[in-house]
Amino acid sequence: MTASQMPLSAKSGSLNKPAKSGSLDKSAKGNALPILITMGEPSGIGPEVALATFDRFGGKVGSHPLKLVGDAAVFSARKDALIPTHSQVSAVPGAPDPANAAAVTEAIEIAVKACLNGKAAALVTAPIHKSVLNAAGFAFPGHTEFLAHLTGAHRAVMMLASDTLRVVPLTIHMPVADVPKAITKQSIFDTGEIILTALRRDFGILNPRLAVAGLNPHAGEDGVLGGEDAAIIAPAIAALRARGFAVRGPLSADTLFHAEARKTYDAALCMYHDQALIPIKTLSFWDGVNVTLGLPIVRTSPDHGTALDIAGQGKADARSMIAAVQMAADMADARSR
Repeated sequence: MTASQMPLSAKSGSLNKPAKSGSLDKSAKGNALPILITMGEPSGIGPEVALATFDRFGGKVGSHPLKLVGDAAVFSARKDALIPTHSQVSAVPGAPDPANAAAVTEAIEIAVKACLNGKAAALVTAPIHKSVLNAAGFAFPGHTEFLAHLTGAHRAVMMLASDTLRVVPLTIHMPVADVPKAITKQSIFDTGEIILTALRRDFGILNPRLAVAGLNPHAGEDGVLGGEDAAIIAPAIAALRARGFAVRGPLSADTLFHAEARKTYDAALCMYHDQALIPIKTLSFWDGVNVTLGLPIVRTSPDHGTALDIAGQGKADARSMIAAVQMAADMADARSR
């Protein structure tokens, strides 16, 4: 399958017409709009944790009904809450198939379109298997980039969040050796602005505080351990402060995440993947949530992958998906206030 055969053409920038979604109540408004959960990789644990989460909430979180978006066979246990895809899947637990990629991406498209059109309050995505989608011609590195494309967002930012900690990695999936070259004043400024705006709009924090980690040990220690902190990170922080934001840094990452330090900020901007993800996964391994900031819609996801090795065995832990749905509802309600 080529990229042009996928449900979305990367060149067109438009959404294909989804399957008829009669289960969406067009008259619902505000806090009564549904939250949509996509199936993700059908051979992984996504459908399992989606169904378990649906049952945990009794099909409704707060005033928001829950709807499942995906193949009818995958969600056959909850046909009353199903928004089906045209494309069908033939799923074997633990054995992903590129032939199912069309349905996986179509489910995301349907849910995004519903959110953009005001027919849904939020989107919660089950994990996808990136290499399988890429083998089918999918033109994006992952969910975040695909969602930015579908929504027309200028810059999408990945936040990992829990009740204990919120972190954002400035750079994500790249070799550590490439990180220093990828850090710029503009990217720090833009990302910081998106984080602080989201803390107000989506998390209801009136006066948000952002901590910015340094790149080098001890934030460079006055240039002795590296010059990027003073030459690049500090000027970006100064520019954010000039806009009236409460920002501190660059701060030494080794003392940024203990309990007392966490009381001094609402989110931490880190310079690379592991600097952000090690603390959040250590503190909130089972209930961390992936949140995409900078989109015109609310999107969350469980902070885990497809877990092909345990798919279909009844071993999947739904706590992260439960937390993702609850956070999506809270964020949607914050936006509607």
